[in-house]
Amino acid sequence: MTKKSHASTGGTPATVALTRAGAPFQLRPYDHDAAATSYGEEAAAALGLSSDRVFKTLVARVDERLVVAVVPVSGSLDLKALAAAMGGKRAAMAEPADAERATGYVVGGISPLGTRTALPTAIDESVSDDVVVHVSAGRRGLQVSLAPADLVRLTRATVAPIRRPGPSV
Repeated sequence: MTKKSHASTGGTPATVALTRAGAPFQLRPYDHDAAATSYGEEAAAALGLSSDRVFKTLVARVDERLVVAVVPVSGSLDLKALAAAMGGKRAAMAEPADAERATGYVVGGISPLGTRTALPTAIDESVSDDVVVHVSAGRRGLQVSLAPADLVRLTRATVAPIRRPGPSV
């Protein structure tokens, strides 16, 4: 991975945040299909990446507080585990409009980096299983590859077992 200049970052808040932090990253563009039903699976397939290493960004409510959850595309979010990781009792998926308003991104392009509002973040513990992780760069059709430690550090995330293996949700 190489360090990108501000001009070559793709111009999203996520890439600007990475550049400002001095974190090395690589942009991974692909042709987004508007008919795709799973943005994460689409990204993994289009880029020839394992769905275990491409992570999706979800926004949920834990005890009425918005939080970000980052889990591999190959699994789904365990809402009970998320609530426990965030010190809450109950978790539910946020409404898409609430997620978009809080993050500044559109559904299918929500990045855990550079969100409009800093939200508490939990990342599944499998993030550290390899030297590179892939997340949305802040728009559909653009992923960013970076070191797991940088993702955790820049999002100030709690790392916890929040993934439920099985079909994506």
